Amino acid sequence: MSPLHAFAAQPGVTEILAVSKGDTGPGPVIRTVLIVGVVGIVFLAWFLLRGYKKD
Repeated sequence: MSPLHAFAAQPGVTEILAVSKGDTGPGPVIRTVLIVGVVGIVFLAWFLLRGYKKD
């Protein structure tokens, strides 16, 4: 028996893998992480590059 079939034969696997219709998923969390990451990258770039400015 292949490992995939052995995993699927375990009781409770279908309940764990099932997604309810009301489940919104990781959408809001991923969106927040991406926005914070982009803002952080822009801030880091500004902070590092401001030292190269000629007076």
